[in-house]
Amino acid sequence: MLQRFKKWMLPAAMITGALFYRYVGLLSFLTPGLIFIMLLVTYCKLSLRQMNLTPLHAWLLGIQVIGGLAVYGLLYHIDPLVAEGAFICVFCPTATAAAVITGMLGGDIACLATYSLLSNLTVAFVSPLIFSFTGEHVTLPFWESLSKIGTEMIPLLIAPFLCALALQKFLPKAHAALQSRQSISFYLWAVSLTIVMGKTVSFIMGQNGSEYREEVLIALFALIVCLLQFALGKLIGHKYGQTIAGGQGLGQKNTVLAIWMALTYLNPLASIGPASYVVWQNCFNSWQLWIKERRDHAVISKK
Repeated sequence: MLQRFKKWMLPAAMITGALFYRYVGLLSFLTPGLIFIMLLVTYCKLSLRQMNLTPLHAWLLGIQVIGGLAVYGLLYHIDPLVAEGAFICVFCPTATAAAVITGMLGGDIACLATYSLLSNLTVAFVSPLIFSFTGEHVTLPFWESLSKIGTEMIPLLIAPFLCALALQKFLPKAHAALQSRQSISFYLWAVSLTIVMGKTVSFIMGQNGSEYREEVLIALFALIVCLLQFALGKLIGHKYGQTIAGGQGLGQKNTVLAIWMALTYLNPLASIGPASYVVWQNCFNSWQLWIKERRDHAVISKK
């Protein structure tokens, strides 16, 4: 019963946020705190001893950062807003729930967990520089923009990791409690998704009809980027014997964080990109899980 409830929780969160956007959008100030707690709970599960850096991680990080900038550069002269929406879908770090899907698909959870940490830390240090040249802060003096974004992004993504290490050393019981209650992160993700979807829909509803074409284009390019990242991640991962971890690491994104970053640092309408990416990545993961279930059933039937 609980598993079935979880299956429908994320779609329900998205629909709730869209329907009651006038109300849930008012809670957007809670999003950074929810992201912090989600990352803290996830990091408490990570074991530094099990982490092993491989060339695969370097490839995935390169695509996440350099690939994101390349996508932005290619699309900017066509449509700057579409470029921002596609960029944030590539640049955003791996989802905290990616390890769960990786495990369900039979992939290497330790490999994915290592990349998840590297992915978030990289975004924390690189995003202040990138967002200083793009989006809403581009009109500010460079050092002022860099300082403003850095003081928001670095603590948000680095502090949870440091807190997890501190809890492990000084409050092992509290660390163990969070480590054994990973479902907290899932429920917080649903709440966060409701809020950021509400905030995104409120921006969409406030626009005139002439911008609907751009909104459709942003959602379409988010689909293209989603499929390309899963495919490229699997292709590179296959070379290192990590097909599943590679695909999930590059393709499954922390869309709550992506929407928040788009709303905060880019044109708010660019948040349509990661908002639609939520749908695309969940559809793709559902398809992957369905394929695996069929294969497993076929193997059992043969026996």
